Amino acid sequence: MNERIPLLIDTDPGVDDALALLMAFADPRHELKALTIAAGNVGLGHTVANALKLCEIAGVDVPVHPGCPVPLLHAAADAAYVHGQDGFGDTGYAPAARRPQDEHAALAILRIAREHAGRLLLVTLGPLTNLALALRLDPTLPSRVGRLVVMGGAVTGQGNTSVPAEFNIAFDPEAADIVFRSFPKAEVVDWEAVLRHGFLHTDVDAWLAAGDARARFYDAISLNTRRWSAERRGERWHSADALAMAVALAPGGVRRAEDRPLAVELEGRLSRGATVVDWQRRSGQPDNARIVLDYDQAAFEARVRGALGA
Repeated sequence: MNERIPLLIDTDPGVDDALALLMAFADPRHELKALTIAAGNVGLGHTVANALKLCEIAGVDVPVHPGCPVPLLHAAADAAYVHGQDGFGDTGYAPAARRPQDEHAALAILRIAREHAGRLLLVTLGPLTNLALALRLDPTLPSRVGRLVVMGGAVTGQGNTSVPAEFNIAFDPEAADIVFRSFPKAEVVDWEAVLRHGFLHTDVDAWLAAGDARARFYDAISLNTRRWSAERRGERWHSADALAMAVALAPGGVRRAEDRPLAVELEGRLSRGATVVDWQRRSGQPDNARIVLDYDQAAFEARVRGALGA
């Protein structure tokens, strides 16, 4: 039996997704089976093109499956103001030579889960539209997923989109609701945890300068985002998807996590897309989320440096 852990990543490549993907590409303990692509940070045409280009830069030949171009029910604004209109800093890179797969992302999720039933590590780095659609097609999907790691949410209401909501969940709250209702347990890396695990800008600059071709490409596509962050958030830069990927690839680095019931608000006038955590367990609902609160910062930074070849 192949001892490498099968890995499937559902993603909407902007800048922080790119760093997380480089981490996955560099990890020898996991075998990446496919990238399934959602709209989110930017439109689907860009996120698919970005995934293909990053694979080309890293020398990784992995199938790329386009998925849903819009949320399940309601239109949502993207995050081009952070990631650039193309999601990769508007650097004008030459498109990748390779083309995406014809199989839809939701169908690819179902097929790969069947092929690796019980062992699959499924990591979601963007809105949960593709996974929700897969669940509607086959509600038994959770029984074949070994671990589900979700980057999303703001577990005490300190969001980055609206006051209480985080971008990935707020982009498609109905999809997130389906996912959290369907899986018995998801490992959740939320925006508030991300803010506790930032990198000094000076360190990031040094890693990028010491790295290889991956670092040079990443330096170019992330430059405007890092400048934007420095102006608004101070001396530390944050990569949400990179933290989620660290948790997925090396769960032993988790220093503190809490299991609690988690639900997604769909109707609130001021709180649509909020992740409501029942910290006191008053609802009587099962603990469907393992919320990561603290991760080994040194191990996290070492994994990022390695992904950049630094």
